[in-house]
Amino acid sequence: MTSLPHFDYFAYGSNMSLLRLRGRTPSARFLCTGRLTGYQLRFHKVGKDGTAKCDIFHTGSYEDVVYGGLFKINAQDRHALDLAEGAGKGYDPTDLWITTESGALVQALTYVATLTDVNLRPFDWYLEHVLRGAEALQLPRHYIESLRAIQPMADSDTDRVQRELAIYRRD
Repeated sequence: MTSLPHFDYFAYGSNMSLLRLRGRTPSARFLCTGRLTGYQLRFHKVGKDGTAKCDIFHTGSYEDVVYGGLFKINAQDRHALDLAEGAGKGYDPTDLWITTESGALVQALTYVATLTDVNLRPFDWYLEHVLRGAEALQLPRHYIESLRAIQPMADSDTDRVQRELAIYRRD
């Protein structure tokens, strides 16, 4: 655990949705958008439910870029984030250099998949989290369109779908 009072976190998947991220780490505060060069976003991480989740896959090519959000999170929320992300059980936490929208380099925590399967597809509600986050962050239009091109599968567990998407309903 870090001795600093907070840490920077790069979200590239469902945690780009601030509502979802704050449900896991209430102290999360959006800083700016960022990009990770030399990586591709892939939906191939094996989730606990057996479906695909997002991963950043290292290619080393400067043509490949993953966009996401940089957030500042209080250190006391780190354990909750690790639990939500399955640290050590599907994702490994790692620090990577992220280029901010202003061109600055920031070292930030993110998670890299340890178990992948290219034949998996994400549930529709999971892709909805990713898309809502990408749109809220106003990521580049071509990037959002590439996310929209992902073919999710419907989740037959309607209770889970309702639970997952309840954060977007206004009372």
